[in-house]
Amino acid sequence: MSAGKSAVRVLIGGEEFTVRSELPQEYTREVAAYVDAALKRVRDTVPSVETHKAAILAALAITDELFQARRGDRDLATRLAGLGDELARLLPPAKRGRRAPAAS
Repeated sequence: MSAGKSAVRVLIGGEEFTVRSELPQEYTREVAAYVDAALKRVRDTVPSVETHKAAILAALAITDELFQARRGDRDLATRLAGLGDELARLLPPAKRGRRAPAAS
């Protein structure tokens, strides 16, 4: 059941935005603060960069973090599946049960 959209005012790059979302307000503020920090890192590194270019560079940095995290999740899932297979081999055949194949 949805509680409906609420409006949250956030500050990103020194500008105020009103974000309407069904997500909790504190979560929306946390996301906005993360984007603001990424933008600040870009501006601290390249102070003369135009605002829209800084925003694009910040978006690229955040997307890289996302892709790296996804890759880490896939690697971890593969390792866990391998450990599960190893543990299953240690069990007596009657106790092994039927395991679904690991996702690739």
